[in-house]
Amino acid sequence: MSTSAVEPGTRLAERFRLEDRVSESDGATLWKAIDEILARPVAVHTFAPEFPRVHEVVTAARAASRLTDPRLTQVFDAAQEDDYSYVVSEWVTGDTLADLLAAGPLDPERAAGLVAEAAEALAHAHEADLYHLCLRPAHLVWTTGNIVKVLGVAVDAALAGLTTDQPALDDAEGLGRLLYAGLTGHWPGDEEEHGLPAAPMNDGHFCTPRQVTAGVPSYLETVTVRACLPEARRGQGPLTSPAEVAEALAGVARPMPIPISYPQTPPSVPAASPSEGLDTERRPAAPPPRPTMQRHHVPSHGGSVLNRVLMTVVVLLVIAAVGVGAWTIGRSLGSPSTPEASDASTTPSAKPSTQPQTVKAEEASGFDPLGDREEKQELAHLTIDGKPSTFWKTDNYNSADLGNLKAGVGLLLDMGKSMQISDVVATLADAPGATVELKVGNKAELSSLKTVAKAKDASGKITLTPDQAATGQYVLIWFTRLPADAGKFHGTIYEVVVHSPGSA
Repeated sequence: MSTSAVEPGTRLAERFRLEDRVSESDGATLWKAIDEILARPVAVHTFAPEFPRVHEVVTAARAASRLTDPRLTQVFDAAQEDDYSYVVSEWVTGDTLADLLAAGPLDPERAAGLVAEAAEALAHAHEADLYHLCLRPAHLVWTTGNIVKVLGVAVDAALAGLTTDQPALDDAEGLGRLLYAGLTGHWPGDEEEHGLPAAPMNDGHFCTPRQVTAGVPSYLETVTVRACLPEARRGQGPLTSPAEVAEALAGVARPMPIPISYPQTPPSVPAASPSEGLDTERRPAAPPPRPTMQRHHVPSHGGSVLNRVLMTVVVLLVIAAVGVGAWTIGRSLGSPSTPEASDASTTPSAKPSTQPQTVKAEEASGFDPLGDREEKQELAHLTIDGKPSTFWKTDNYNSADLGNLKAGVGLLLDMGKSMQISDVVATLADAPGATVELKVGNKAELSSLKTVAKAKDASGKITLTPDQAATGQYVLIWFTRLPADAGKFHGTIYEVVVHSPGSA
């Protein structure tokens, strides 16, 4: 079978049926096809006889098929024969970065989270000596399955005939451009890219993200500049590989599904009862149903006007009696007069409420008194921002006991003034294995902070309650043992809520 005769309906390897021609360029054609054995859509590249790089593409595809990171496009099959050649890969559905930017720049945290995922995925590819080399907004996809996908690792570079002596640096710069695009809605290149306008220039250089879009956090500006804007670095070292970009973005919140608001009770579904917790507003009772009456037809020869008048009076009396009875019952039910009910609603409680109150910390900081004094300082505020998807994390360590470098590291909250601490609710990562201590005191010094609670093998949402009354201006969540994550060890805190019965 000659590739020049490839048409819709053609079956490759007796299982991949070509359906729709998606694109064609320089003798390579991309198809949407159906894997008839597994009954799923796949992407298939076929090649015209004159396409010069078939061997390079098939070789790259076979190498990429060994990658296991789910954020990289999976290659299923690749063949090079005398009469036909093809590459079969995963069919990905979702929104490209260009699609997501159609309405303007993304929220900075979301843009950073998308690129962080891509950087980690490419770092895994680089460990296998596979590179991308041509990262564009169309290569970064937020899928319908709510994960990030990087399309075309190794294969797209082979298709385009791209080679380089510094693949790690090129991919780091590509990630920086994607981050720039996400933060600004512009592409840092000489021309538009997939509908994105070219980034504005200043003195012959691209403007930095904060010069283009207000509200870009300074640390994301720094990452972008270090990755792809060498003229704006001002002495800052470059990020020279996807692994370094991933490390620089390690603390950002990862992308979450965009929430969709649904009505609490669909119009076609009856509202739940108050006891089910969904419909707590008291509604007036429905009026009693009107009694159904049958009309009695009286034969004309046996009736009289008097009989009809009497029957009408009787019917009216029945209606009145039913109405009075319903009104009486409704009043009785709606206004109970039992002493217990009256007492419950009017008698004040003999004991004042001691329900703890939530107190918002004035400041949060990464606390590393046994090291360099700070621990991911720029992310600490994310633990008190009220957003459960953002987080602070420690540096990475080589073992659960912080690599034997120090006894602990933590997150320090400044409450603004000394107060009694009822408890602290902290949301950690789901990975088990953390040992966490709660320390309270009036000085931001480790020696002045007293341990008042401890949790071992902690994960998820935990509540740290002091064994005895604890008072102080500073609250420290102190990790003495870290959980494992992808071969590294670090502590993570998504949110912290402090409760107090009142100021001390």
